Formats: sequence, C-alpha cells, structure tokens
Amino acid sequence: MNAWLMDLRHSSRRLIKARGFFLTVTLMLAVGIGAITAIFSLIEGILLRPLPFHQSERLVQLGEHVGDNSGIGITARDIQAYSTEAKAFASTGALRGTSFVLSGGELPESLPAARLTASMFPTLGVDPLVGRVFSEREENERAQVAVISYTFWRDRYHSDPHVIGSTIELDRKPYTIIGVMPQSFEFPLQAGRLNQAQLWVPLSLTADELSDESAGFWGYQMVARLKDGVTVSQAAQDADRVSRLIMSSFPATMSKIRIRGDVKLLSEVLTGDVRPLLRVLLVAVAVVLLIACANVAILMLVRAVRSHREYAVRLALGARPAAILRGSIVEGLLLSLSGGLVGILLAAVAVRIAVRALSESMPRVDSISIDAHVALFALGIVLLTGILCSLVPAFAALQIHPMESLKSYAVTTTGAASHVRLRSSLVIAEVAVALVLLSASIAFLRSYQKMLAIDPGFQPQHVLVAGYRLPPEQYPTQISVDNFHRGLIEKLLSKPGILAAGIGDTLPSSGNSGMAAYTIEGQPTEGWKLKFATFGSVYGNYFQALGIPLIAGRVFSDQDRADSPLVVVVNQSMARHSWPGQNPLGKRMHVGNPRKNLPWATVIGIVGDTRIGGRDQKTNDGWYASALQPAVLYGSVSPQASSAPAGGSIIVRAAMPPESIAGMVRHAVAEIDPQLAIDQVRSMTDVMSVTEAPRRIMTELISAFGLVALVLAVAGIYAVMSFSVALRTQEIAIRMALGARRSSIARMILHSGVTLAVMGSALGTLGAFVGSRLIRSFLFQINPTDPWIYGGSILLMLAIAYLASLVPALRAASAEPIQALRSGS
Repeated sequence: MNAWLMDLRHSSRRLIKARGFFLTVTLMLAVGIGAITAIFSLIEGILLRPLPFHQSERLVQLGEHVGDNSGIGITARDIQAYSTEAKAFASTGALRGTSFVLSGGELPESLPAARLTASMFPTLGVDPLVGRVFSEREENERAQVAVISYTFWRDRYHSDPHVIGSTIELDRKPYTIIGVMPQSFEFPLQAGRLNQAQLWVPLSLTADELSDESAGFWGYQMVARLKDGVTVSQAAQDADRVSRLIMSSFPATMSKIRIRGDVKLLSEVLTGDVRPLLRVLLVAVAVVLLIACANVAILMLVRAVRSHREYAVRLALGARPAAILRGSIVEGLLLSLSGGLVGILLAAVAVRIAVRALSESMPRVDSISIDAHVALFALGIVLLTGILCSLVPAFAALQIHPMESLKSYAVTTTGAASHVRLRSSLVIAEVAVALVLLSASIAFLRSYQKMLAIDPGFQPQHVLVAGYRLPPEQYPTQISVDNFHRGLIEKLLSKPGILAAGIGDTLPSSGNSGMAAYTIEGQPTEGWKLKFATFGSVYGNYFQALGIPLIAGRVFSDQDRADSPLVVVVNQSMARHSWPGQNPLGKRMHVGNPRKNLPWATVIGIVGDTRIGGRDQKTNDGWYASALQPAVLYGSVSPQASSAPAGGSIIVRAAMPPESIAGMVRHAVAEIDPQLAIDQVRSMTDVMSVTEAPRRIMTELISAFGLVALVLAVAGIYAVMSFSVALRTQEIAIRMALGARRSSIARMILHSGVTLAVMGSALGTLGAFVGSRLIRSFLFQINPTDPWIYGGSILLMLAIAYLASLVPALRAASAEPIQALRSGS
C-alpha cells in the first residue's frame, strides 16, 4: 500500500507540472467516456431496465395474424375468448386507446386516455398510489369512474390526497375519480409523450362493438401474464388453438378469413424497433472511445520516451519492472478518473438534450437517466480505460536498456527507434477505426439526403393542423356533425389569409391511419385474398389544404350528400394495383370481403400518393370517403349513423406562417362550440419531423461521432509527427547543413504522415466493408459498400492527415541548422 501511495504522490506531482498534457488527455478521455456513458444510459433506460410492472418478464402482448398481416391487434369479440379459453395465461387484460375532452377549467382540454378491462391492473401487478382501481362489476355496469395518472394528479390537483371521490367532467359527462396510479406507471407503453394516457376508465364494451358488423375490427390490444413454467412459444401454440375456436364462430361474411395467435414479450414489442439502432450507436461510441484511448496511449508513450533517462536511472538503481508498471498504471488511472469525471458531466448534459430530442420518437424516454447502474458502468469504463492506456507506455519503458540510455545525454533518433513501430501502429489503428466511422457517417448523410429528396405527395409548407374529438352525446347524428363541420369551415375561410380549410380523420406523415379490407366489383369470391388499404373520411377542402394533387376525375363536393350515390376517391397506388391497365374512374368497390352485402361506392377521382409515416416508408393503397355520406359505406347497419370523423384533424392552409394562425383556429372552434378542446396544434412540417425524427437523429449522432473520430485521428497524427520532428532535430539539421533543401525536408515529413494515413485508410476500408452489414438495414436507397462512399471517406481522411502533418513539416523546414545542432549537442 505504501508503494501505491508513493506512486500516487509521484504521478500527481508529474501531472501537475505537465498541465498541458494533463488537460489534453482529460479532454480526449472525457469525450470518449462521456459519449459511451450517454449512449449506455439510453440502452439501460430503454432496453435493460425492467418495465414498471410486477415480474414484467412474464408479461406478453397477445395479438393476431390476419391473413398476410401480422400483429394487428384483436377484435372486441376475441377478448372474451382468449380470457376464458387460453390455458397458458394466469390472467389477461384488454384495452383500447381513446381521448376525452376535459371540461371545468378555464379552457377545455383534450386528454389522451385508455379504456381498460378491470382485469388489466391485476395482470400488470401495479397497485394504485391513492384510492383503488375499478372492479369487474363496475365495468359490467358501465360505471363512470376514472383512475388518473400521477402527473395529472400532481399538475391539476396539486397532489391532494382528498381528490378521491371528486368528480371530473369528461366528454361533458361526470366521472368519479377513484384512484391515482404511481409516478412510474405508464400504460399503454408507446413512443412519444404527447400520447401518454393521463387517465383510465372501464372498457365496458358496447353492443355495437360486439356485433357481427364490428367483428372485423382489429382495434383492441391485449396483455397477458404467463403462468409459471410456460414459455412464450408454448403460449403462442395455445393462442393458435384459441384462434381456431374463434374462427369457428365467425359470421358467414368472414368465413374466408384466417387468423393465428401472435404472442410476444411485452418488452420486445415496445423496444423491438429501437434495439438495432441503439446497438449501432453503442458500436459507434465504442469506436470513438478506442480512438481516444489510442491517442492517450500515444501521448503517454511520448512522455515515456522523453522520460527515458528517468526510467533508465531507476532501473539502474535496482527498481523492479513491477514498480515501473505500477507507476504507469497509477498515472493512467489518475488521467482516466479526471477524464471520467468530466465525461460523466458531459454525459448528464447530453442525456438531458437527448431526452428532449427523443421524446416523440423513442419509448420510455422518462426512464433515461444517469442512475447507479450507469454510474457503475462508467466507473468500469474509466478503470478499464486507465489500465489499457497505461500498459503501452509501461511496456515501452520496460524495454529501455539502462546502460545504453545513460551513455547518451540527449534523446536521439537511435534511442527512440524501438518505439517508432509502436507509435506508428497506434496511429494506423486509430486512422482505420476512424475511417470506418467516417464512411458510416457519409453513408447516413447520403441516405438522409435521399429521403429528403423524396416528394411526400403533398405540400406541407404554410399548413397548420389541430386535433379534435366530438363527444358522441352532443353529436349523435350525421346532421349534428355536418353542422359543426360546415360552420367551422365557414368560420375559418372567413378569416384573413386563410386559403383553404379541411377536416379528416387521417393525416399523411403522422404515423397513424385506419386500415380496412376492400373488395373490387367483379372480383370472384373463390380464391379471394384479404387485401387492406388505408382509408379516411374527409370534409371541406381537405386535398387543397394539404396540397395533395388531383391526378384524374374530381374530388368531393357539397353535392356528395347522404341522399346521393356513394363515391370514393382513391390514390394512385390503389388505382394501379386494383385496376391495372384500366381507367379506375367509374369503377366500384366496397368495404370488407365479397361475402359482405354492402353498397358499392363509385370511384370519382384519383389523387397522389402520400405516406402514413416518413418519406422513407413505402406508399400504401388508400381511399377516401366523403364525411357527408352515411356510415353504411363502412359497414354500419344504421343509415342514420355518421360516417364523419368523431375525431381527427383540422387542416388549414394560410398565406402566412402557420404558427401565426393558431389563435384564429382556436377562436373559430370556440365560436362553434366553446366547450370543445383542440390539441396538438402545430405546423405540418412539425408533424413530418416527428415521423422522420428516428432517421434524422440517427444521422446526426453518427455524423457527430464520425466528426469526433476524425478530429481525434488527426490529433493522433499531429502528435506523432510533431514528436517525430522533435526526435529527428539533429538528423534534419545535419541534412540541411549538407545542402538538403527545406522543401525536401518538408516533403519527407509529409510523406511520413501521409504514409501512416494511407496504411490506416486501407485497413479501415476493409473494416468498413465488413461492418457494412451492421448499418445496411438503416440506410435508405444507399448501398453501404458504394465506392463513392469509400472514395470520399479516404480522400477526406488523407486531406486532413496532410494538413495535420503540414504544421510539423513546416516547422522542421523552417529550423535553423546551427541552432538545431547546438540544442542537440
């Protein structure tokens, strides 16, 4: 212990004297350790931390494969079948997302919510923080009770424990608050904070939801807890057995539809899409840390060479190699600890920024933090980094021959020759790994540019959208809904600067859209295959407001009313796939399969394709219906039922920036219905940015890491070349004294630096080719092995390496021979 303490004091004094070296190494390590700590905090919070439920590893999501479509949820009628017939589950629960308009405050407010079966809370194994959850009896009796979230309780009721029993007005109906959930409870789990449920009410399925007409609506979700000893594969087999029982009870109109059970771990369903992305980011920051470690090893090796006389004296006086190794490790740990402390501070700042940036594109963002697990990981990285960085200079010091070193007073080229290969190898290695990350950065940048060049199919500029939901009790009929829509559109168009206004329950690039099966007239019943398309109900100048082009025919008008023939507008993809080589105008279709006796709708127009999500996603077949026409088009048996959207988006195109008309939209809605809330008021470009955020954030992070890797590699080349010039001072002076030109001296130094970069680039190109498989799935219309990517990466690396070598080369060429010889004598 005394020996370790002595080395600690000695190393501390050495580092205090070498402040420039200490600060440089601390900064390099802080960047590497901070980056890998920040990314690990994302991985720990999103992937590794258990879900906030009791024994969450036993929870699964239960869905169905319908035809060729996988994991699309379950129907209302299936909930009871899986709950009673499945033997693999200890308990089950079902839900459906919804929203409510909260009244009673200064302004009505739209709240995301969920309808749950009473069995959901016991299945999840979470008890309320205050009060209780609703019972099965309350669900069956359609009791108007609500359980609220911790956030809602804190913000609206200031954490008042006496809130239990108070009344809250949802969709203009009184609900009794019976419980408050813990702060960690979030359900259903999904990406984005905007859609996090703020309260939960009983599912209380209605007769319409359980009817034959709704038997083909797979819009519900189910969560189950596995019995002890039951595996996911066994549960999937049991779900398949139940699905066969369900098919036997299908109505005649669904006899051709085939379903299979789909069972997946709840944690995998939530994080499956982000796992590969986080793995790539972890590899990227590991590369950055490796380059930082290589640079630190180079700098410490330079110190070891410069301190060769000290090591020679110590060895000559009998110091054991273990003592030299121990001193180097202590110095390396001091450097890594200082870099680690700064790095953790940088990571904390980066995590805060990341949580805000990822809030709408990543699940479980509220779980991301620098907690004890992340701190232990950072400590392990710090210790490992300190040891690895110190081993290289330690072993280099042990190779010093005391007698030979003491014979020479100065550091000569010959004396440093044993370390040249080691320094060069480290530079070549860091250039290689930097090139791997640099080529990946260029690939991601080109991929992102390709995505941005894709036409989204509409014009998002100068468009404002706002979400709304009409309470069914206040708007029960087609006439009442039509009156609201007509009045709102008239109010909006009367405002100055408003060019077009429309309403729809589907919005391009939002990530959400309804899907329905459809049948083409003339399609034979035998051999019929289930086909799905997106659909939406629209009103007003929906297409003009969004800038969706009309390709052929016409769009809806006020003459397409309930007493007029049913009409639809289809997109180009559906026109091409459903009526290949034909003119779709005048053709007919209806919702569902051929066995459903539903009225035909005539195609009156073809519009351009839009995408459900980002521009990097494929286009879907899709059709639109007029909100003025009855819901019989969707399969409703009641001609009086409204096909107008009960909730959706108000779309307004203006001559001015969309942010400036938000107040106009709110005022227009308040003039029609003062108690109606609108939410998510934002520009259409903001809507697009949310769905495109994963690719944008991935590109930004990989590019940032690639830039850091490039800078670190350049720093390594510069350090080695500067030290090489310092070691060869006498050699350079002698060459110049013998008549060597200054330009030839500069070329000699430049050649050395560029040679190292060329060798590293060759090795890095091979590494980039091997690693291309890791990023191939993340790229859009780009081949990661594109020669242009490799060529651009190599040219950039060589150009930067040339500049890094230029300063030492010019310094060597400008040296005066007499002064150099005197300083080396």
